Amino acid sequence: MASGKSHNTLWGFLAIGAIMVGFLVLQSKEARKQAEYKARIEAQQAEKQLQMALEAASDTSNTVIITEELTQPVMAAAAPAVAESAVAAGNGSDSAVDSSAVEKSAPVQAVYTLENDLLALEFVSAGAQPLSAHVKDYTNYGGSPLYLYRNFDMAKDSLAAPAATEYNRLDFLFDTFTKSADGSVYKNTYHTAGMTFAPVDSLCNETTLALGTTFGPGQIIQTWSLEPGSYEARFSITFRGLEEVITRKVKSMNLAWNLAIPRMERGLRNEKQYSKVNYNIAGEDDLEDIGGGSDESTSEGASIRWIGYQQQFFSVILRKEGAPFSSAKKIAVGYKGENDPDHRLMDCQSTLILPYDGGSEEESYDFAVYMGPNDYYGLKSYDQNYEKVVPLGGWLVGWFTKWVIIPMFRFFHGTLGIVNFGLIILLMTIVIKLIVLPLAYKSYSSSAKMSALRPEMEKINDKFPKQEDAMKKQQATMELYRRAGVSPMGGCLPMLLQFPILWAMFRFFPASIELRQQPFLWCDDLSTYDNILPAGFELPLIGHLSLFALLMAVSMFFYSKVISTTQTAGNDPSAKMMKFMSVWLMPIMMFFICNSLSAGLSYYYLLSNLITMLETWIIRKWFVHPDEILARVRASEGKPLPKTKWQLRLEEAQKMQRQREQQMKNRR
Repeated sequence: MASGKSHNTLWGFLAIGAIMVGFLVLQSKEARKQAEYKARIEAQQAEKQLQMALEAASDTSNTVIITEELTQPVMAAAAPAVAESAVAAGNGSDSAVDSSAVEKSAPVQAVYTLENDLLALEFVSAGAQPLSAHVKDYTNYGGSPLYLYRNFDMAKDSLAAPAATEYNRLDFLFDTFTKSADGSVYKNTYHTAGMTFAPVDSLCNETTLALGTTFGPGQIIQTWSLEPGSYEARFSITFRGLEEVITRKVKSMNLAWNLAIPRMERGLRNEKQYSKVNYNIAGEDDLEDIGGGSDESTSEGASIRWIGYQQQFFSVILRKEGAPFSSAKKIAVGYKGENDPDHRLMDCQSTLILPYDGGSEEESYDFAVYMGPNDYYGLKSYDQNYEKVVPLGGWLVGWFTKWVIIPMFRFFHGTLGIVNFGLIILLMTIVIKLIVLPLAYKSYSSSAKMSALRPEMEKINDKFPKQEDAMKKQQATMELYRRAGVSPMGGCLPMLLQFPILWAMFRFFPASIELRQQPFLWCDDLSTYDNILPAGFELPLIGHLSLFALLMAVSMFFYSKVISTTQTAGNDPSAKMMKFMSVWLMPIMMFFICNSLSAGLSYYYLLSNLITMLETWIIRKWFVHPDEILARVRASEGKPLPKTKWQLRLEEAQKMQRQREQQMKNRR
């Protein structure tokens, strides 16, 4: 009996083993068939692409400019097959491919240029990938050409190594489903960055560059167009004749868009702070953003109209024409350090989802790509909410910036033709001071009146020197203010109402393209900090020294010193602390804050402080008379003062409270 059971167990293990061996053999055959099919597709693609490249190179009427050749692969996919064909066809043929410079693992890649009066764009034949975007009318700090992105070694000013080309990528990833002879269905994932593209002559002209590739039974064509006088390029990708391989099972594809944004300005910390990734959700006016100096990553389930990689003064914005992107699997930004070997500011990445109508004979996507300055009116002209990338502040502050500050810049510089931006900031400061003059007058006159009451305040301090008499001292002080007709809040409230203006300037100046590389006095660029130290010399803790920030702090110290004379601290520790903070601490703090910010901002604060001191002196000299105030106070001594509306309401409330308490007692 036991022997029969042992035989059954043995046969069971043998059966399981046979099943496993059969499964492994079948799986191996299926994998081999899948690999053979994929290799056949890639070989067909490589052969046809080589033929297209040779025909394009031998056609002298081609409008596409081949600026240079790379002997390093931009993307490694299918490189060996392309290289072998290139060497074989290059022998004895009139071709742009130099077989002596090609190794089997390193196919030749051509670079194509599309440009207008504002932009020069470069693309590489491997994947039709973006190579660089040169903005012609602007330069980096120091005068070198300004590139919004560039696959170049900035130190050597040469084409970068292959690994660096991963920085800039516009890659479409899609699935294919194919059926073999035995009925098996295979799924493969392809990406356009791994294919080789060549010019499509029939679609190329002075403003359009079309790069195509053969894929299986069909074609993939990427088309870029750039009209004169525009920072916005039009881009489309067409999948034609691929209904047999991109079947109805395919409902979406991914667009991977990566850019390495180089450094362009003087101060890295300030440039990081104003550089980020923005995106606009369909149906919403406001923008979402990540970054602003710190690495960040997110995803977005809602539809996205456009996504932009924003440097401090420039942006690259990708917008989907027609229906928006379905969602975003990933949106990320990572910032680089001072010693980054490729001189990068930040790496921006996004994976966007595109709806795809699988099984269609032809499917196209249309995009618009803005590559230019963050000029408010220029961005607004596209009517796509691009202008919201310019930091205007919150609702109230943004309103003032949008309707007062920016129009003033435009009026003084554009209409009046003033080219000196130091003079423009001076005129703007005067205009803003005139606008807030009524509030300023109320604040300064209240401060001057309190200064006139200083002798009376000293008498009150002498009368109530003890801490336990603080309540009596407060009551006597309030009575003095009432007799003099001075409100203790009269100086604070108007200054508080002016705070949004100061904040608007703080937000706008460091990101204002108008101030970029505009010199004034000893400063060569008002959009960044000025440095009066010799080259190579740095101070402990702060490094450079901004003279505008230093002068601003000194002016704040003297203004606070003058204002503090209106306040009598006496033995009150809190009053002494407030005086110390306003006279010493605030100027020092503002110096450290502004030392690395825009020199234009420090210059504005300096002018504002000087004009404020002038206004205070004029008001005290001609509009506030201390003798009259003291005479009014002394004449009212011993006389009952008329009750204010607040006192009358307070007394009425107290009376009603007493009546309710009495009613409660009577009920008990």
